[in-house]
Amino acid sequence: MITELYSNSIYMLLTTLLFALAIDLLVGEFPVKLHPVVWIGSIISFFKNLFNHNSKISGLLITICVLMVSSLIVLVPMLIAKHYLYLNDGMIYLFKFLAVLLLSSTFSVKLLLDSAKDVERDLKNNNLNKARQAVSYLVSRKTSELSKEHVISAVIETLSENIPDSYVSTIFYYSIVGIVFALLGFNDFEVIILAVLAALIHRAADTMDSMLGYKTEELCNIGYVPAHLDDILNYVPARLSGFLIIISSAILGLNWRGANFIMKRDARNCDSPNSGYTMATVAGALNIQLEKEGVYTLGDNLHPLKVECIDKAIDIARFSIFLITVFFFFVFMDLILLML
Repeated sequence: MITELYSNSIYMLLTTLLFALAIDLLVGEFPVKLHPVVWIGSIISFFKNLFNHNSKISGLLITICVLMVSSLIVLVPMLIAKHYLYLNDGMIYLFKFLAVLLLSSTFSVKLLLDSAKDVERDLKNNNLNKARQAVSYLVSRKTSELSKEHVISAVIETLSENIPDSYVSTIFYYSIVGIVFALLGFNDFEVIILAVLAALIHRAADTMDSMLGYKTEELCNIGYVPAHLDDILNYVPARLSGFLIIISSAILGLNWRGANFIMKRDARNCDSPNSGYTMATVAGALNIQLEKEGVYTLGDNLHPLKVECIDKAIDIARFSIFLITVFFFFVFMDLILLML
């Protein structure tokens, strides 16, 4: 039974996920020159310059080419390692190590939480200008003249908005794709390759949206396909994240009823069909109002925006990430027992 367990594709999916998350939480982001997401950014820039006509057709060509070339980041090393598995047991461990590293590169949990903590620390030290500068790396709006309250709002908005992008969406597609191909009877190693590939494709789509998906004169047409692809891929994970936030709020003793109410009322206030489902829910849980001036307002101004709100938002994000990991842990464990 032990031998069957270790060769079980679902078991491999589970251990790869847990080790990848551990690496992200303990080590954080890869060095810039070695980071697959940085490579994806370079690939996007290359094809943007190649298809430099601001049209939806150009955006479609960029999207197809970026996804195809980015896929090679996973396929080339993992298929080579798979090809040489017969040599010795060490190649199996190399294959698994590559899978863990590549999957870890699609997470940004530590970066997400640390970025919010940095702004919180600057505000606690009464260094508003430094906090504004730190927030400028996280949001697209002009931050040089933001008040303290708007800085707090901005960091909570970006923290909550990125719960799906930084982890939930990635683990969702990794797990679903892996489970489907495992149940279809694919080879254990093929299952891992396809699951990690799904995670990286989501990250590539998300990166394209962050680079091209803006309604500016330059990008309004070329970014149409990347933006809508990202909206489609995040549709389910964003709503799942909203419910994770409600559950987290209940466990943490926050206003989970308010979180549920504000999510239903205000989630569609944003231009994005997805981002409001996490931002509005966090606003409701904390009894605060989040505002991007002239764009959206989320929640009710029941409590003032204080620095401590950032800490509570970090707790919500951390616990939501924990809950989705536990959920898929038990899904994997149930499938492992069924397949033994």
